[in-house]
Amino acid sequence: MAAKAGDNPDSLMALSTAFCLRNLRRTMCYLGEGNKLCLRSDVFLPSEICDKLVNTYMELVHSDSNFEPQDGFFQLFSDPRSTRLTRVQLREDLVRDMDLEAIGKQDLIELHLTYCNSLSARSLKTLASFRQTLVSLSLFGCSHIFYRKGGAPLACNEDDEEEAERPASRQALDTDFSFQGFNRLRLLNLGGLPEEVDPEALLKPLPALNSLDLSGVQLPRAAFLAQWKERLASLVLYNVDLSEELVNTVVELGHLRHLDISRERTSKFKMTRKILTAIVQGLVNLVSLDISGHIMLDNCTVPHLEEAMGRPSIEPCKSSIYPFQELKRPLQFLGLYNTTLCNVTHIPAYKVTGSKNEDQVLNAIEAYTEFRPELAHRAINQLFDIARIQHCSQLLRALQLVIAALKCHKYEKSVQVTGSAALFYLTNTEYRSDQSMRLRRQVIQVVLNGMEQYQEVTVQRNCCLTLCNFSIPEELEFQYGRVNLLLLKILEPARQDESIQRIAVHLCNALVCQVDNHHKEAVGKMGFVKTMLNLIQKKLQDRTCDQVMEFSWSALWNITDETPDNCQMFLNCRGMSLFLDCLKEFPDKQELHRNMLGLLGNVAEVRALRPQLLTPQFISVFSDLLDSKADGIEVSYNACGVLSHIVFDGPEAWGMEEPLRDTVMDKMMAAIQSWDVTSRRNINYRSFEPILRLLPQSIAPVSQHWATWALFNLVSVYPSKYCPLLVKEGGIVLLEKVLQLQTSHEETKDMARKVMEQCENFKEDPMETAR
Repeated sequence: MAAKAGDNPDSLMALSTAFCLRNLRRTMCYLGEGNKLCLRSDVFLPSEICDKLVNTYMELVHSDSNFEPQDGFFQLFSDPRSTRLTRVQLREDLVRDMDLEAIGKQDLIELHLTYCNSLSARSLKTLASFRQTLVSLSLFGCSHIFYRKGGAPLACNEDDEEEAERPASRQALDTDFSFQGFNRLRLLNLGGLPEEVDPEALLKPLPALNSLDLSGVQLPRAAFLAQWKERLASLVLYNVDLSEELVNTVVELGHLRHLDISRERTSKFKMTRKILTAIVQGLVNLVSLDISGHIMLDNCTVPHLEEAMGRPSIEPCKSSIYPFQELKRPLQFLGLYNTTLCNVTHIPAYKVTGSKNEDQVLNAIEAYTEFRPELAHRAINQLFDIARIQHCSQLLRALQLVIAALKCHKYEKSVQVTGSAALFYLTNTEYRSDQSMRLRRQVIQVVLNGMEQYQEVTVQRNCCLTLCNFSIPEELEFQYGRVNLLLLKILEPARQDESIQRIAVHLCNALVCQVDNHHKEAVGKMGFVKTMLNLIQKKLQDRTCDQVMEFSWSALWNITDETPDNCQMFLNCRGMSLFLDCLKEFPDKQELHRNMLGLLGNVAEVRALRPQLLTPQFISVFSDLLDSKADGIEVSYNACGVLSHIVFDGPEAWGMEEPLRDTVMDKMMAAIQSWDVTSRRNINYRSFEPILRLLPQSIAPVSQHWATWALFNLVSVYPSKYCPLLVKEGGIVLLEKVLQLQTSHEETKDMARKVMEQCENFKEDPMETAR
């Protein structure tokens, strides 16, 4: 059988790394003085493992809400005699100056810091300690690293926790840092460098650079780039204001293989055919070019009638874009996103970003996700349209790219909105059969991350709708507690968005249906019962009986099934009062009545709680509902079930003058005799235990009669489901005892025989043909 999309298992290295990080004290560490996390003395780890530990740690912190950051984690790598770090990627505000200082003695080759806004100029001093070994450095989006905290001196007490954790300010620019001595540095990313920092002065000590990213950096004097014309192979000037001087300088960098002059915001500079031709002719080694976002001032494209005939071609000579006919060979990558050029027929590149088709859109998401969320957001939005209106032919790639974008930009609302919307369409029924369980679990994880991070209506709605595409509760069980907590949090506000409320209650109901009792008990302790009753209370105040009202009672029915603690919570939270109010306010709502009576049947099954139901008011209500024809026999059946358990406690427990116990039992018998035993049921039993306990007894023959009728109906209408269950739970033995009891009604005995006969026949001929 062919493997499903995303079915490749994690490597043993990945599994082991994650396990160690989740169990540091059981594997590598112990708690030292002051509860400080310390590496065990017999642990020596090479760079391959240390790099993996640190980088996976960052991934888990940002993508797994169950993973708690460890104080002092980076201190575990402070001694290069026992741990070796060489390639480290750290991102976002979690990383502090003291964390970088902790690894200051390591001989780092690569250090990538992305959006680390908690870092101050104190970390520049740590960077200097890596100058002898560092080959690749990224400070992308680290907007505060060139500023001292609150204007304090750069030298700082290492133990000053308060100072270390104070957010970096941008009040005092540090002018002492220099790249002097970083002789091995070849790749440098300074994207988002503050305007106050002079890039020319900062970069002057680095004559050996061959890759430079100055995204978003203003370059008033572009000529300084010429110092690398004999070495620079990659130059990124995304969102840099281009000028004639800058373009002329770039064209002189004859060794460039990758050039990115794309932009997202508008600019006075206009791309012309002449400029594009000069770039292609001057940079003969170019294999990758990105000009996304540029407005073409004049026509660079071959007229449609003059285009080369045949299928789309990547041969430069057939290019539909005139300047690219000068290429010696097709480009490996060409960025044409948010330009009109992406729509032409012949584009001389193996990989193109654009919006013309699915391939271009996916290329755009892949190329721009890490550092350009504003572009990734647009491309994901276009993927959403493809999945919604057309058909996504590269499903695995699309899902993996959207998942990666949502993980990478957990705090970017625009990405979360479009990404969660795209996931809804990419996980629906049309694509489901092609997706592995592992891939679908990844989707669930990022959806829950979005729900945790954003209380905004659109994100919450998208995430909830996406969860509806999964088999519930089966596919959500691995995150059972987390998803329930999030849904209950959504339902907390007094006036939630109506559509989100409806979806969330539906999910809550589905999650507590057909799950083990320990799950129900755990969810009950989270406040599930109280939350549902609060929703019901609000709907009562609005005098509205809608899906939220009905789903809430249905959810309470499910969560109280065989869980006495949850039944107790229902009573403690004024559940019976709300039951009476709903019955009075909505006398004709059959589905509502069925759900409420089903729930009360669960409460009545708990012997210790039955005295709270044994009041004249409640007994009269249940007795009146025996005559109900709502939802077939369901309301009458459930009311009779509640009374069957109550009268089973005997005349001594009845303790009231009106209504009389005998009168109620007579009415119960009459109701049972009026039901059609072939009725198809809107009910689902996981166990017959509550029914079976009513069989071998003589204190309430009508309860025995109800229980026998219930079994007869279920094994007759659904033999394949209920005959094996009855046999498995010892029901045949108990029915035999019914036949032996003198107090059993003849009608009851007759039904008991038919139940036993039905089960016997089913064993002999297990083929069920009824539909």
